[in-house]
Amino acid sequence: MSDPTYDAGMAVRREVLGDAHVDRAIEGATDFNAPFQELITRYAWGGVWTREQLDRRTRSAITLAVLAALRSEAELALHVRAALRNGLTAEEVREVLLHTAVYAGVPAANQAFEIAERTLRGIPPS
Repeated sequence: MSDPTYDAGMAVRREVLGDAHVDRAIEGATDFNAPFQELITRYAWGGVWTREQLDRRTRSAITLAVLAALRSEAELALHVRAALRNGLTAEEVREVLLHTAVYAGVPAANQAFEIAERTLRGIPPS
């Protein structure tokens, strides 16, 4: 049985994060984390990222700011690449992180800048 929200979420997830990343996540799913993969595909990607009120560039900018503020380093590189795929430039990524520094703190932004710069240069996360 097809689930339109899940299907739309999978399409957006692939467009934003790239097939290779999504394929690795799906192939790496276990009995333990498969429900989580389904949840993020259906609700994050199919329920939120598909809404028309914000475009993907804006959603990517917000995502970068939140990930930097939360110091979610493991997700940040992935979403820097996603932001570029969604049309942000390296300069706009920098501006999002500068803006985040003011509101979320310099230490969080410092780490985010390091990760973003490595990602923009194509250096794998350490």
